[in-house]
Amino acid sequence: MQVIVTVIGTDKVGIIAQVTTALADLDVNILDVSQTIMQGAFTMMLLAKIPDNGNFNTVKSQLATLGDQIGVGIKVARQEIFDAMHRL
Repeated sequence: MQVIVTVIGTDKVGIIAQVTTALADLDVNILDVSQTIMQGAFTMMLLAKIPDNGNFNTVKSQLATLGDQIGVGIKVARQEIFDAMHRL
């Protein structure tokens, strides 16, 4: 299953490393990534693939917990739902 992961918060050292390490630990493959920092605000959007034997709710929960620990908001959405919500 493909998912969209968004990370938003105040920029600080290690955000990318911690998020991508957590994804790797969950066997989630990053397919595409975009990140930017504007006036101290960090934003990152990832397209990722959860393996067939992976669990969406586990990935979502563990990334939300990581976000709380490092002080950023991390949201995970199924790609098809994300696409439907953002279709004009």
